[in-house]
Amino acid sequence: MTASSQPIASSGLEGGPASDALPKTWDPGAVESGLYQGWVDAGYFSADPTSDKPAYSIVLPPPNVTGNLHMGHALDHTLMDALTRRKRMQGYEVLWLPGMDHAGIATQSVVEKQLAVDGKTKEDFGREQFIQKVWDWKRESGGTIGWQMRALGDGVDWSRDRFTMDEGLSRAVRTIFKRLFDAGLIYQAERLVNWSPVLETAISDLEVKYSDVEGELVSFRYGSMNDDEPHIVVATTRMETMLGDTAIAVHPDDQRYRHLVGKTLPHPFLTRDIVIVADDHVDPEFGTGAVKVTPAHDPNDFEIGLRHQLPMPSMLDTRGRIVDTGTQFDGMDRFEARVAIREALAEQGRIVAEKRPYLHSVGHSERSGEPIEPRLSLQWWVKVESLAKAAGDAVRNGDTVIHPTSLEPRWFGWVDNMHDWCISRQLWWGHRIPIWHGPDGETVCVGPDETPPQGWEQDPDVLDTWFSSALWPFSTMGWPERTPELAKFYPTTVLVTGYDILFFWVARMMMFGTFVADDAAITGDGARDPQVPFENVFLHGLIRDEFGRKMSKSKGNGIDPLDWVEQFGADALRFTLARGASPGGDLSIGEDHARASRNFATKLFNATRFALLNGAAMSPLAEEQQAQSGVLLSDQLTDADRWILGRLEEVRAEVDSALDDYEFSRACESLYHFAWDEFCDWYVELAKVQMGEGISHTTAVLAAVLDTLLKLLHPVMPFVTEVLWKALTGGESLVIAEWPRPSGFAPDQVASQRVADMQKLITEVRRFRSDQGLGDRQKVPARLSDVTAAGLDAHVPAVTALAWLTPPAEGFTPSASVEVRLSTATVVVELDTSGTVDVAAERRRLEKDLAAAQKELAGTTGKLGNDGFLAKAPAEVVDKIRARQQVAREEVERITSRLESLPQ
Repeated sequence: MTASSQPIASSGLEGGPASDALPKTWDPGAVESGLYQGWVDAGYFSADPTSDKPAYSIVLPPPNVTGNLHMGHALDHTLMDALTRRKRMQGYEVLWLPGMDHAGIATQSVVEKQLAVDGKTKEDFGREQFIQKVWDWKRESGGTIGWQMRALGDGVDWSRDRFTMDEGLSRAVRTIFKRLFDAGLIYQAERLVNWSPVLETAISDLEVKYSDVEGELVSFRYGSMNDDEPHIVVATTRMETMLGDTAIAVHPDDQRYRHLVGKTLPHPFLTRDIVIVADDHVDPEFGTGAVKVTPAHDPNDFEIGLRHQLPMPSMLDTRGRIVDTGTQFDGMDRFEARVAIREALAEQGRIVAEKRPYLHSVGHSERSGEPIEPRLSLQWWVKVESLAKAAGDAVRNGDTVIHPTSLEPRWFGWVDNMHDWCISRQLWWGHRIPIWHGPDGETVCVGPDETPPQGWEQDPDVLDTWFSSALWPFSTMGWPERTPELAKFYPTTVLVTGYDILFFWVARMMMFGTFVADDAAITGDGARDPQVPFENVFLHGLIRDEFGRKMSKSKGNGIDPLDWVEQFGADALRFTLARGASPGGDLSIGEDHARASRNFATKLFNATRFALLNGAAMSPLAEEQQAQSGVLLSDQLTDADRWILGRLEEVRAEVDSALDDYEFSRACESLYHFAWDEFCDWYVELAKVQMGEGISHTTAVLAAVLDTLLKLLHPVMPFVTEVLWKALTGGESLVIAEWPRPSGFAPDQVASQRVADMQKLITEVRRFRSDQGLGDRQKVPARLSDVTAAGLDAHVPAVTALAWLTPPAEGFTPSASVEVRLSTATVVVELDTSGTVDVAAERRRLEKDLAAAQKELAGTTGKLGNDGFLAKAPAEVVDKIRARQQVAREEVERITSRLESLPQ
């Protein structure tokens, strides 16, 4: 028998000795909590500021103490944990600092609701006793997030857990307030704010959620009821605010009203007159071209009021009731007054157009749910112009790099057009504003080491929660004291957060971080540049459901990440999130994604268990050999070994590149497809054949690949990789294992091509078998021809085993054949299918192949016939397309001939 027509040998794989290192199945719930506690107890996550290792630091964006981790938190935490675990393995001294925010409004609301159950209010207890009740609640109920973080596998340094109301952080708040005040950057003024009538406090822009509301647009008439006398028609959805009107504005170029500008019209219910002003803000094409101006209750009207020096009377109290108008409407709720005023105007005949539906966007308080009320109020403010410029310049100068850079314009759009920041809140829970007021109206700002004047009273307001959060990167490390942590870990390396709070939180941290950049406590003698609070800002997108909708309670499409941890395991949740995370991009996930990730963990478990059952292990000798020569001497490796080790090195490099660029999705996709499609689906199966042939070093290759693969996957899937790697290597922990370095094993192109040819041959035979209805693993007698020309002599056992073929018996008569064109030759596989060939199935298979070949031929021919393409394309590109065209042409001819030979 010649080499080009040789029979196929069987693989004869026998399993190795059993191993007790792993259970038969992967059950994440049985091991995750114990593994995590072991890591904490071993001190793996503790940061040492005296270490001579290079520093890598991240501060956790502090979740609210009242809350639970939602899927957005889970994404944040997964990505931060992946970054820190990798850096720890790369030899960095890593600090991932955890903590929680005191969440002023949310926390106070929780405790007030508890008091309300007993018919009590905070006023029944007084300020000090109420605050003590909040602290009691925090100690008893504020730890939910901590155990949820442990369930996710967060490798944070728990010994440095911080809370924004801790004494040290409170000292930092008072210190920076004093410095900003003394620099003239904090002032008190009456300005328009978002007001919550339910909470009775100003709230931040972030705490206002806008939604479309079906309102009522009512047009009414100011001035004379005689059409020949001065009058103007205006329209509003908030009729009650007309009690605060002080003007009517028209566009300066609107000829209809030019004769009225400067004149006044009487108010229907008040003694004051309404002045008519000309202002460019007015759109003459909208409605009547005239708008009512309520400076104390509308942001645009407030600006008009400033420009025209209009009176700004407030006509709503802190609870949203009409006050101080001297009308019959005083004491009414704003919504009750809306109806009553419309009816009263109708009685006067002033309603020009009755109420009609009008869909418009209305801001609602995130915490209490009611429509917010723009309200003129005396508040404390931060003058942001110089601070915002410094924050913008830090990015322009490259001191802080935003990833992806495509979001830089959004950053500059915000910081370059920022308005002064309202920092006071009318609450009891929070950082009390360190301003004292004297008996004669004097004001003094008292620093943390100063004593307030006797008899003076402290300002009753507290600071916006974002004020203390803005200090988070350095206050958590001990500022304003000069600490080893600041010297070692500040500025932090990277901030990981969603792009949706780029302005609200990131900008504020940048403003305060650049403001204190020259502080001696921060600069110290450290080698790190202290000009910014973080060197990189990685912005990921929002999590959406599997249909692309934003997750929310109102839609009912939110997913509790801990439900997925319980159902699929923490690794599955983490891999699902990381696999979808790319810089600036949103990600859509559903239960099918989590189930697929769980199956991936199981696939890794089964592959490692197989390797262990067959004697795979990383002995010290094997590790030394791997470090020196890439597992074994090159001449001992098979094509399959060379191929998988070369691919492993390519994947290692790609994962490093992707993670360096915060492209978690690319890293996870690369690892997933290598682990599943190449290692598990092909190399493990080829390894069975090699072990059956007595190739003893196969287990060493299995162990070497798994060792590196598990290390690469560990940052995203820490639990399953820890269990598998320890069973494989006997090592202490992957948490402190060394991150894979370049192996020096260059991809072998010749071996890789032969493996690719073998894979194609096996795949085509399997496809033929499937089309013919042959059962899986049903052995079929077969003979290979021209394997020598294809360079596949050494791969005949693998083709035999993986395509479920057997050697032909004497007198073998094939009833069917499969021709597979490979890189160097066409291999013919003749099979005995028991005399029966499904001609229709074979025709369908060949026609599908013919269509693909014809499409390739048409595409390559079209490109080669394009003079413009030929003139611009490099010669090597044109040569490759010509080669593809020739292959496609030969395939068309071969398949056509095969089709013609089939019986009709």
